[in-house]
Amino acid sequence: MRRAVTLATVAAVLAATAAGSALADGTEAKRTADSAANSTAGHGTLLDRVPRRGVLRVCTTGDYRPFSHRDAKTGAYTGIDISMAGNLAKSLDAKPKFTATTWAKLVDDLAAGRCDIAMGGVSVTLERARKAAFSEPYLTDGKTPIVRCEDEKKYQTLDDIDRPGVRVVVNPGGTNEEFARAHIKRATLTVHPDNTTIFDEIIDGRADVMMTDASETRYQSKIHPELCAVHPDKPFSFSEKAYALPRSDAQFKEYVDQWVHLATHDGTYRKYADDWLASSRS
Repeated sequence: MRRAVTLATVAAVLAATAAGSALADGTEAKRTADSAANSTAGHGTLLDRVPRRGVLRVCTTGDYRPFSHRDAKTGAYTGIDISMAGNLAKSLDAKPKFTATTWAKLVDDLAAGRCDIAMGGVSVTLERARKAAFSEPYLTDGKTPIVRCEDEKKYQTLDDIDRPGVRVVVNPGGTNEEFARAHIKRATLTVHPDNTTIFDEIIDGRADVMMTDASETRYQSKIHPELCAVHPDKPFSFSEKAYALPRSDAQFKEYVDQWVHLATHDGTYRKYADDWLASSRS
């Protein structure tokens, strides 16, 4: 009997100890979570740091008109998203500072803290979403061909394009190359390293087709009358453009989401887009 009482006592002590340990662990976990939340709410969020710093650091490729273009001689940036970056910075009592990147390194540069936001016609993909958060989308887009106007009727479908003898050109490291490699198996696929001169490859007859975002085909067909966008209203794929943000900063993302929502409904984005497209016609 005495032995049974002793065993019961030991079991009770062990149970109490385990419960106390679990409670302590839970309290410590909550304290850690609260500490992290307080850190983000205070000094940790870009929503506070950008105004204090007076600078919004923007990663952009500078090779994707009409969204982001860097002048090779002056280093100056222009484009729809460059204007949007200035608007966002102004709303935060800051000025934009642009950091050059490439499509292959864009989200890695953002994740490494080289910039606060990535802008310039960035398409939302699940691969990128593993490393970065995305704002509310500001544009619906998709891949479609751009060709010499004399060949427009020849390249209406992917089957028309993916044939032996057809020369497809693509820029490296982004969703254009990803799409081309997924769909081009029989045509000749060439990677052209400079996205600012890639359309000359088609104009000069060294390539037949490029597949890129419908928004870019519309713009390039305006500044190059030799080129035609093929059914840009009915692209081969669906995508959205948004701004890439640090994954861990929920408060900054909420602010940027609200800013995008307002800018796309109060005429701000449309004005920048119209200004850029109007200047391309002159």
